[in-house]
Amino acid sequence: MNRPFQVDPAEYPFNDHWLPYRDGHIHYLDEGRGPTVLLLHGNPTWSYLYRNVIKELRGEFRLIAPDYPGFGMSKAPSGYHFTPQEQSEAVQAIIRHLDLKDFILVVQDWGGPIGMDYAVQNRANLRGIVVMNTWAWPAKILPMKMFSLAMGGWPIGYWLQTRRNFFAKVIVPHGIYQADKVTDSLRKAYTDPFPTPKSRKPTWVFPRNIRKAQTWLASIESKLSNLADLPSQILWGTKDSAGFPPEQMVKWQTHLPMNETEILEDASHYVQEDRPDRVAASIRKILNRTQGGVLQ
Repeated sequence: MNRPFQVDPAEYPFNDHWLPYRDGHIHYLDEGRGPTVLLLHGNPTWSYLYRNVIKELRGEFRLIAPDYPGFGMSKAPSGYHFTPQEQSEAVQAIIRHLDLKDFILVVQDWGGPIGMDYAVQNRANLRGIVVMNTWAWPAKILPMKMFSLAMGGWPIGYWLQTRRNFFAKVIVPHGIYQADKVTDSLRKAYTDPFPTPKSRKPTWVFPRNIRKAQTWLASIESKLSNLADLPSQILWGTKDSAGFPPEQMVKWQTHLPMNETEILEDASHYVQEDRPDRVAASIRKILNRTQGGVLQ
């Protein structure tokens, strides 16, 4: 299958894999050998977000990074609505297809709820988890609610996303603290998946569902206690202005008492762009803490 757009091969030197998904397909990376790591992105990103983490770790781990339907190089099936619930089902299809076992789950942004939906129901299949600037509960703080209304509202939010590609063009660069990393190549990699107004609808559905998916999010939160014994690394960019203040980090520390937390003063929302080295280090820490099946 051909790529729908081109990416700088020096930045993204990976082999493509494709899973037929109804009458669409899911694109994913499957790089390296060793303990398995599942890397989940958010909005409006895709597996490209993890490129530097994958390049650093593929000599030590097997790294799986899917693009959700409607994002990256994946094609959504007919009748797809791009809700987080549907995206979680797509991720679970990848997990079943690849028969992933005893893996480390890495989540950020919408990858948090999407991954936690699986995690709270399948604790025994997880080796550990790395959490970055995300949530998995109904939005109660004002910044998140206002962000949802502005970016996922109607008609202004819809116009911004579908007509201006605002999330990919503006929010992503502003969500990276280290300005020197916001290159023309990076901008292109995040805008190219959304060439038309219709293709940009998923980037509007996600912020809208911060409010609209409250029941689903509450269901996930009610089961987070299932993960109380799960080894976890919390990696938090403090320069995040997208509704993820330190209070959200503290909430994760409460839900994941087996956590080790690292605060990054030089990272914003897209931690993987600002500090891929610390993401890689957190994955290694999970492995070291669980060597031999014994929690360290």
